[in-house]
Amino acid sequence: MNIVLEHRKRLNLTQDQLAVKAGVSKRTIQRIEAGSIPKGYTLKAIAEALTIDEKLLVTNASEIDEINYKLVKLINLSSILFFIPLGNILIPLAIMHQKKGVNSITKEIVSIQIFWTITSVVLTLATPFVKKWFSLSNQSILVVMMLCILTNLFIVIRNSKEIDKHHRLCIKLNFSFI
Repeated sequence: MNIVLEHRKRLNLTQDQLAVKAGVSKRTIQRIEAGSIPKGYTLKAIAEALTIDEKLLVTNASEIDEINYKLVKLINLSSILFFIPLGNILIPLAIMHQKKGVNSITKEIVSIQIFWTITSVVLTLATPFVKKWFSLSNQSILVVMMLCILTNLFIVIRNSKEIDKHHRLCIKLNFSFI
């Protein structure tokens, strides 16, 4: 089944209603549901109207059907292991490759964790300098590390909820490391 048709029906919208909501013609919706791939403004408008990721609209439907969202969620939740050095990157990568769950969503999950690990290290290393400049307490490094762990926990939990609801990530990057 076409991804636009599937999500339109999930939202109980007619073609006319989706066309109005997206700001495109009904004929455009019909062409896309028949197999045409949207581009530019149409792609963005329909993705927003259906509250789905634009990548889903341009991805091959067979690839979407092959994505095991339970495995995607497991890979995402495995990145909670932030307290193990590089565990938030290595464990999801290992699961991805062992279970053959390599797809665009799992690559984004690992990219987020790589970015967050780099950011956390930079913040932690910068804390002693900031502490000295502003005469902060000795616990400032501990506070920064705890905030980094809590932020990562928030990212993972928020993305897990979005994977359950809409089969996409809520918090994602505009670039990829893998």
